[in-house]
Order: sequence, then C-alpha cells, then structure tokens
Amino acid sequence: MVQLAPAIAMDEVTFRSDTVLSDVHLYTPNHRHLMVRLNSVGQPVFLSQFKLLWSQDSRTDSGAKGGDHGDVHTKEPPSAETGSTGSPPGSGRSNEGFSLQAGADTTGWEAAEAQLDEDGDLDVVRRPRAASDPNPAGPPRDKVHPMILAQEEDDVLGEEAQGNPHDIIRIEHTMATPLEDVGKQVWRGALLLADYILFRQDLFRGCTALELGAGTGLASIIAATVARTVYCTDVGADLLAMCQRNIALNSHLAAAGGGVVKVKELDWLKDDLCTDPEVPFSWSQEEISDLYDHTTILFAAEVFYDDDLTDAVFKTLSRLAHRLKNACTAILSVEKRLNFTLRHLDVTCEAYDHFRSCLRALEQLADGKLRFVVEPVEASFPQLLVYERIQQLSAVGALPARAALLEGAY
Repeated sequence: MVQLAPAIAMDEVTFRSDTVLSDVHLYTPNHRHLMVRLNSVGQPVFLSQFKLLWSQDSRTDSGAKGGDHGDVHTKEPPSAETGSTGSPPGSGRSNEGFSLQAGADTTGWEAAEAQLDEDGDLDVVRRPRAASDPNPAGPPRDKVHPMILAQEEDDVLGEEAQGNPHDIIRIEHTMATPLEDVGKQVWRGALLLADYILFRQDLFRGCTALELGAGTGLASIIAATVARTVYCTDVGADLLAMCQRNIALNSHLAAAGGGVVKVKELDWLKDDLCTDPEVPFSWSQEEISDLYDHTTILFAAEVFYDDDLTDAVFKTLSRLAHRLKNACTAILSVEKRLNFTLRHLDVTCEAYDHFRSCLRALEQLADGKLRFVVEPVEASFPQLLVYERIQQLSAVGALPARAALLEGAY
C-alpha cells in the first residue's frame, strides 16, 4: 500500500532552485535552439544565432559616427517567424523597434521545423494503415515510423551559407546552469557591450584588448572585428574550450578585420598569470609581454553577480592597470537585476549596489602613480545587434587617468 505524503499548505511552500537561466534563452521558443552536443560535464550545448544589423558602410565607418545610422534604424529586425525571436505569446511585449535577442536567425532550418510541433517537440509521423502488415501477428495497431533528426556537425551551419555570413554571429552555449556555470550562457549585458564595441569602432580599431570573464566569448568575437589582438579570458577548461569553439565558428568575422582572438586562463583570485605549459590555455612569456606592452582596452560584461567575485574583478582591474605600460580604458557592462529579499522586505538590487560602491572606491583610489576616472556612457547609441535593450542595462568605463561608464536610463 502506497502512503501519500501529507499535502503542504500554500503558505508553507518553499521554492528552491540551484539553476539560473538567462532571459536571452528564456524567451526563445524551443525550436529556435539547436542542440549540437554534450559538453565534458554532460550538459547539453545549444547553438543560437544573433543577427547583426550593420551595413557594409558601417563596417568601415568610424565608430564615433556609429556607422550608417540611417540604415540601422530603417532595417526591420527579423520577426520570430523568419529568424529573430520575438516576445512570448501573450506576454504583452512589443516586437516593434528591437525584437528579442536570442537564437536569432534560423534560415535553412525550415525542413527541421516541419518535423517539430508548436512546442518544439518531435512530431512523429505515423504510417498510413494501408502500409501496415495485412496479416499482423498480434492485435491490430498503427505502426510508428519515427523521423530521426540527425545532422553531421559540419552541416549544422552549412545551410546558413546562403545568407551573408557577416550578418550572423553563431554562439554555442548551455541553458539553465548552476550559478558557477553562468558563463556558459549568453547574457544581455554581453550583447550591450558588443553593441557598444560596434558603435565605438574608433576606440577599438587596431588596439590590443583584454576581456575579463568572457564566458561564451561573444564580446571578444565582436571586438576582434576591429581590434588587432583580443585576449579572451576566463577560468575552467570546459568553458574556455566552448569559447574556443565559438571563436572558430565566427573566425570569418575576425579575419575580415585582420583581428586575432587568443583564449587564455585568467583567474581573478590569483596575482599572476598561469605560465605552466601543461595547463590548457596558459600564457607564454611572449603573450604576457604583448599583453603588458600593448593593451589599451579592458572590458567585461555581466561579471558582477557575486560580491566576492566583484571585489576580485576590481582588484584585477587595478592590478592590470598598474602593470600595463599604456594608459587604458576599462568598459564594464551589467544588468541591474531587481529582487525581493526577506532581509529588506523590499525590492533591492544588492549585487548592483555593491558594484557601484566598488566603482566609487576605485575612483577615490589614489596611490600617487595612478588615478581612475569613472564616467557614465548613456546607452542611447544606435543598436547594431538584435536583442532587447531594457532600461536596467548599464555600462561603465573606468580609466587610469581616464574612465568611462556605459549606462542606461532607469
């Protein structure tokens, strides 16, 4: 006899979750994600595409002019039916202006979509009764003929070649990860930072740049379209391997501008770079010399979700600024996330507040050799990537002797 557990009263329910999911993936219909493999820790890896709205002219124009603004605003972002995802049904979100961000363009997947139902599940095709065995051994029944959706890895992107490859960024990522693996997802702050890089091409053109906490590498890939060398850094062999794959998927974008992306390990909790040749993604002495001799841009997106890690990021920024031979600009992007806390019995954004306090401390830091200036940059520049630019997105620039902050209005 099975005994049922006593029902829990409504006011006794506690919601627990050890996973987080980026809004970039949350509002993307299931059939817009293409699962391509399992990573080394058994997590499903998906391939999503992000639409670039730049024109041929904007790739060569100075970022100070923001490219061809007329072209950007007159182009209509793809609808959910033709590629870019829109708002979830019944959400009340408008697709006018900027459509939602993820899994954007899926040209060439029509054949696969025909075998999926409206929820993105496999739509099994059944044989007609006439095709069944006229003398069945058992009770009569419909025979099921499953349609196996299989593709070679090289063919996953092959059908996309019909469009302009320079208008699409392909990113491998996971979804609904534990907090320690959030770098394997795509976050809106990274899209805002990539957008700003496209707008400020004059700042990045021909430079050496370093990204902290690169995650999937999206911002580094965009930076490599104009920069000479981009050091794309994070920690974790599996995450860095995913980053390397994404750079290979989009190598044509960097090649067009002559840029090079180098994936390296950089742990914010360690003072020195790893030079052990036995460790994957370690640094050579030549790379370390190039980093310190030529870097003029530091940038990071969505790395301010934990107070201890935020402190470590700012210590790393300060340490790097002291070691670099040239004055540099640091560009930081973050989404201000509002949460109701029992401690405050109110809606707060503690991680963002701690981030701002670290900025103030950085600006007040003066050791006689270096001074940081923090400046907000309004997020009102033209949008060159298809994503939802919400008011809570902000970016900051901080420079030794000069700094900048990228920030939206809220």
